[in-house]
Amino acid sequence: MEEYEIRIKQKLAVLPMEPGCYLMKDRQNEIIYVGKAKNLRNRVRSYFTGAHDEKTTRLVGEIRDFEFIVTSTEIESLLLELTLIKKHYPRYNIMLKDDKSYPFIKITKEKHPRLLVTRQVKKNSGKYFGPYPNAYAAQETKKLLDRIIPFRKCNKMPDRLCLYYHIGQCLGPCVYDVQEREYQEMIQTVSQFLSGEDTTIVEDLKVKMAEASAALNFEQAKEYRDLISHIESLMFKQKMMTADMTVRDVFGYSVDKGWMCVQVFFVRQGNLIERNVSMIPLMEDPKDAFYNFIGQFYQLDQHILPGEVHVQAGLDIEVIRSVVDTKIVQPMRGRKKEMVELAVKNADIALSNKFEIIQRDESRTIKAIEELGTAMGIPTPIRIEAFDNSNIQGIDPVSAMISFVDGKPSKKDYRKYKIRTVTGPDDYKSMAEVVRRRYTRVLREQLPLPDLIIVDGGKGHMNIVTSVLQDELGLDIPVAGLKKNAKHQTAELLYGDHADIIPLDKKGQAFYLLQRIQDEVHRFAITFHRQTRQKTGLQSQLDTIPGIGPKRKQQLIKHFGSAKRIREAKQEELTAIGIPQATAGLILEILNKHAEKQS
Repeated sequence: MEEYEIRIKQKLAVLPMEPGCYLMKDRQNEIIYVGKAKNLRNRVRSYFTGAHDEKTTRLVGEIRDFEFIVTSTEIESLLLELTLIKKHYPRYNIMLKDDKSYPFIKITKEKHPRLLVTRQVKKNSGKYFGPYPNAYAAQETKKLLDRIIPFRKCNKMPDRLCLYYHIGQCLGPCVYDVQEREYQEMIQTVSQFLSGEDTTIVEDLKVKMAEASAALNFEQAKEYRDLISHIESLMFKQKMMTADMTVRDVFGYSVDKGWMCVQVFFVRQGNLIERNVSMIPLMEDPKDAFYNFIGQFYQLDQHILPGEVHVQAGLDIEVIRSVVDTKIVQPMRGRKKEMVELAVKNADIALSNKFEIIQRDESRTIKAIEELGTAMGIPTPIRIEAFDNSNIQGIDPVSAMISFVDGKPSKKDYRKYKIRTVTGPDDYKSMAEVVRRRYTRVLREQLPLPDLIIVDGGKGHMNIVTSVLQDELGLDIPVAGLKKNAKHQTAELLYGDHADIIPLDKKGQAFYLLQRIQDEVHRFAITFHRQTRQKTGLQSQLDTIPGIGPKRKQQLIKHFGSAKRIREAKQEELTAIGIPQATAGLILEILNKHAEKQS
């Protein structure tokens, strides 16, 4: 396995289940794709499993590393994605590459203010809120506010009152003298509402909805209900982008197990445009280490000093000022404090991932397979494949093969086999058939051969597998057997011509790995056998029902999967998939009678 593949597998294993953005990199360490996710673990892992379209397959083929930034909400990840795409212009991002930006809602700085939707943020021209994920969301929010807050609606002041005044959506400044105090109250209400700091509007609407409903004015109540629904679906709070033009760097650090991680968010024109991650071995007090780091960050590393540097609480601002000649801020509330907390959270996650990767790599995987190889006297078995048969008195015999790579399940390599050539309960012949089919295909398709094959059984199973490999296929692969005790638990590892017991520490990593392998292959085989048996049993029951031919039988099996689910279905559920009503009733009657006989 290539080094980059090991690195990616390690990082995939410890991804957080948080919203955020991910950045895919190629062999030159260039960012080739930026994406967003409401769950980083699920989204990033999906690139490396399953089938993809041609574009995604090409992208995955070029990925040699990735990094991620955790955000607080899915909306924040969307906004950060836009910023990162504009900064890096990754070649695989075909959307959002133009110069468009997200829309804001603006309260104009005029004598008689208006509410506008705009994509341009101009300093000192008004108050801005957002950005919103798309123009529709911004327009719907403005439309909602227009119905509630009576700001001026016209672009040019008319000379007479218009319809908006008469329906209560404008104060009529074209005719009446509106005091600045009234506008300031309206601006404050909208500001608190759009900033997510006030729920007065929603509460007032709920009271009005209840009053309208009590008066049996259901049409009016429905209108209030729709307004509340609009508010709850369109209003959101985000921290990644603001209309603040101050150039700032945001620092957050975390300490654990003798290491410090420092994350620096570079915020420019309200956008988080980049971040810097540093892992530092801790040789002194964490605060002193941070003071040294921030001084070197600007003096030795020559990063450009911003207008402001934001740091977390508990640090001595005067000490930082002595090494950094700019404005130092410790935000105590609001979005700026939340941005610092987000930097700290990313530092926490980065440290946690570092140690989890080390732990997984050393104690559960590499150490385990090295111990196993040493105990057996074979090279470290990087790829292990294990087989197990499953049948009940020879009925519906199946077999399963699982694969462990670097001591971890490689589920994309799992295989299921229906026994084709064996009649009756013959475990040895079934095992021979499956091993023959598996490694004939491996040789034909030039797939990677395992370093060790494990069978769920003793000397007889080992001998039959070795015979197929050596005598028929010319392969020399170590074959081991696993024996269970009376409690059906992994007890002994067998290996060699005489199936000798290999002594292993029952509390060691190698023995734990063998337990996992035996449990997993047994689980996989049993699950497959149960699925096969259910389908076979259902098929035989359906064969006894008049009016059910091959096509309808297949339709029922595909849709419901088991006799139990059909029995529990309503007649209209059967007719909904094209079964005639009379036949549907017959199916339920016969299957329920069959179940009663079995009970």
